[in-house]
Amino acid sequence: MDIDLITNILYAMVRTGTPLLLVALGELVCERSGVLNLGQEGMMLMGAVIGFIVALLSGSVFLGFMLAITAGILMSLIFAVISLELKANQVATGLALTIFGTGLSAFIGTAYVGKPVDGLEPILIPFLSDLPVIGRMLFGQDLLVYLSFALFAAVYWFINHARPGLTLKAVGENPEAANALGLPVMKTRYLAIMFGGAMAGLAGGYLSLAYTPLWVENMSAGRGWIALALVVFASWKAERVLLGAWLFGLASILNLVFQGLGISVSPNLLATLPYLATIVVLVILSSNQTRSRLVAPMSLGKTFHARG
Repeated sequence: MDIDLITNILYAMVRTGTPLLLVALGELVCERSGVLNLGQEGMMLMGAVIGFIVALLSGSVFLGFMLAITAGILMSLIFAVISLELKANQVATGLALTIFGTGLSAFIGTAYVGKPVDGLEPILIPFLSDLPVIGRMLFGQDLLVYLSFALFAAVYWFINHARPGLTLKAVGENPEAANALGLPVMKTRYLAIMFGGAMAGLAGGYLSLAYTPLWVENMSAGRGWIALALVVFASWKAERVLLGAWLFGLASILNLVFQGLGISVSPNLLATLPYLATIVVLVILSSNQTRSRLVAPMSLGKTFHARG
């Protein structure tokens, strides 16, 4: 295989995996607090459409990203109030949020379908971007890809080394015991949900402002669901989320790989590979229930009832 083809594949793999990495990091923090939010797809789409409209009307991509994050946070707060305050089922609430966000984003973005904006240009890091194979992959990307690297490092450090990260894990494992010790269970879960919403909104903004860049209805194309499976695939560990996001990104561009190798395969069949991989991962992990219980936060998806 030609080295230029390998370089281009790795470059595209990282770009394609970036929105998955962003939304999966947010969901990882959310689930570590014991909250299962299935509304990632809806939050991504709202972030994508709001960010795109703001950037198109204002001429500022930066402002578009800020409003995309805000849209994701506001959507997540809807989920937080219903699931935490009203004690509604988290799975049903998350599914409703996805349906709501999908429909609302399509309605809001009707007049903006297909209108392009100026996306983000790659920022080449001197000398490093000239390295063979990995140079363009890691050091020839746009600003949001570099930000995803920084966010990954921040989440990894937060969960494994920061004191608030230990609080997050304690709340996710046993919120009743954490509450008895005086830890702020509800505050922790609210902040975790909001962070997940911010990351989903940012991922949506990346799709419509950098990766494409334009707005198309349902442009997230199931990435929110893939990110949910990715968190499980990663066993709720940040370092595995990064690897998994890039692997799923690679699966999404296999049509380019096969074309470069001269192999004739239906692009429609190849387009199903990320979703087939998602199903396979979930089946494999669910087949060992003991292992799943050992790695998943013990209170994941369970409603917390504070006692006096």
